[in-house]
Amino acid sequence: MSAEFAKTITEADILLFGAATGDNQALHFDEEYAAKTQFKGRIAHGILSAGVISAALGNRLPGPGAVYVAQTLRFKAPVRAGDTLHAKVTIKELLPEKKRVVLDTVASVKDTTVLVGEATMMVPGKADTEALS
Repeated sequence: MSAEFAKTITEADILLFGAATGDNQALHFDEEYAAKTQFKGRIAHGILSAGVISAALGNRLPGPGAVYVAQTLRFKAPVRAGDTLHAKVTIKELLPEKKRVVLDTVASVKDTTVLVGEATMMVPGKADTEALS
């Protein structure tokens, strides 16, 4: 079973993420500096991109009430303002005795994979699910 979530990363997203986290690295904000790097221009924060995976997990699968326990990430390509990021999460393993689910996580822009990883989520029990209704 899998689910997807998509979001276009905007200039405002990058500015607000930098302000919220304090990550004001020039690579994200200074075009002149960023143009001289291997990326040839400004890029979005990697963890901002990973946030789209979080949205897929929290809103789609496993969905509301699920809580992150762990996440591995491998950044494979940059994301820029204006890119539409598509996150896909796929169930890899169910651990019912621990109320956990392990999912493969992938994010892409067009045909380019930009981020891969694995998430472990704590899933709500029946009483927790009823409280969400």
